[in-house]
Amino acid sequence: MVLKTLITVVVGTVAYVVTNLIDQSQDELWKLAMSIVIGGSALIVQYMVDFEKRLDAVETGQRTQTRELHDHYTRLSDAAGLLHELDEVGMSTDDVKRLIRGATQVGRHGTDLVKDFARAEITSLASVVTDLTGRTAHWQRDNNEWLISLTKIARSTIDATSSSVDRPFWDTDPAGPYLDAQIEAMRRRHVSIRRLFMIKAAEQGDEQFMERFMELCQEQRDLRINVRFMVLPEQRRRTGPATRDVVIFDDALCLEYTTDHQGSNVRTRLDAITDSVRDEVSRFDTLWESATEPSRNPPPPPPPR
Repeated sequence: MVLKTLITVVVGTVAYVVTNLIDQSQDELWKLAMSIVIGGSALIVQYMVDFEKRLDAVETGQRTQTRELHDHYTRLSDAAGLLHELDEVGMSTDDVKRLIRGATQVGRHGTDLVKDFARAEITSLASVVTDLTGRTAHWQRDNNEWLISLTKIARSTIDATSSSVDRPFWDTDPAGPYLDAQIEAMRRRHVSIRRLFMIKAAEQGDEQFMERFMELCQEQRDLRINVRFMVLPEQRRRTGPATRDVVIFDDALCLEYTTDHQGSNVRTRLDAITDSVRDEVSRFDTLWESATEPSRNPPPPPPPR
């Protein structure tokens, strides 16, 4: 305001001097009026210029805000559309919302290490779910979490081949939760479970091994698990592929564990491709029919439902 006033005074003074120089015959009142008009015009012009600048700034701000609102609305619309699609296909949107809220809280309050860990877990989950769009997924090591999770949601059948026939294995941490989940599936959802043990020809000739093995079979039969075993030929063990265990859930999805001949470097593969699963089901049924039932104490009759 001070600057505009000074400019107006300067312009009015200059106008007054110029009117004196141009026509000295006029009276002082006219000269003063002319200087005031010119000075006032200068002031008005300044305000018009200032108003134009402010108007441009407002229009620019409105365009920026409109663009930001549009981008924000687009993101909200995309998020709402994704949640709607999840709901339409029968997937839980509550868990997705909980994941987003949890990740947000970790991002705000977590340490750098916690953030990195959460980011890695989310990336891993996203990779698995993305792979499942092709109805298959891979894990470069042993994945008991998949095994237990699938056991907990199985509805009718679980068929499994097992090369882990040592009795101590079934008392370890990896086997304990798996066996507990199977017991829960049988009791609560009446899931039928068949386990086909694979033993080597040399192991069949070992009396101590066979005694422990039969005890293991009886323990699992007492839990209402249908158990059979088959002996792998010696030649097949030398020249055949690496150890391969398969667990088939509801004849619709199979989980495959592959190890090398030393029993290390476990790799996990989940397969829900219809033709592949059908082949695995047929293979298991064929092996099951040719397998041998344990000879010791048959299981008691099933309890009434």
